[in-house]
Amino acid sequence: MTKAGNPTAAEAPLSFECDLPEPPEKVWRALTEPELLAAWMMPNDMKAEAGSRFAFAGPDAPIECEVLEAEPGRLLRYSWRERPGADDGELPAFDSIVTFTLARTASGGTHLSIVHDGFAQAAQPLVAISGAGCGLSLDARKNPIAANTPRMMLRAA
Repeated sequence: MTKAGNPTAAEAPLSFECDLPEPPEKVWRALTEPELLAAWMMPNDMKAEAGSRFAFAGPDAPIECEVLEAEPGRLLRYSWRERPGADDGELPAFDSIVTFTLARTASGGTHLSIVHDGFAQAAQPLVAISGAGCGLSLDARKNPIAANTPRMMLRAA
């Protein structure tokens, strides 16, 4: 089988899906309004318009991003360029793409798909650390929620 047909673990995207009770409009706000996004991700200066550049205040250095696609309530796709600080000589720099796809569920909530891909094989250990902000976990009631409490942020949205 070819590499394209059977990607290695380092080439495979990080993918998460969940159903949220909130409507796509509210989830969109949580993903695109800087103060709401900062509540569950990192401080940022996001502007959800194609071609807009913004940055997340990463723990070691800013994470530079550019909005590649923005369809309110449906799709948000941006580049993610992380350059570790000089003190992190062992951590590789990497570029990747983050895509959020939103679809209204039959109950009026949102089916949310998050895909983080396109990173270099050498960056996989760093991606696992950086991707933690996009991770999903299950609460005691078995409801999918983001590991860093987006449900709180969605309530505020």
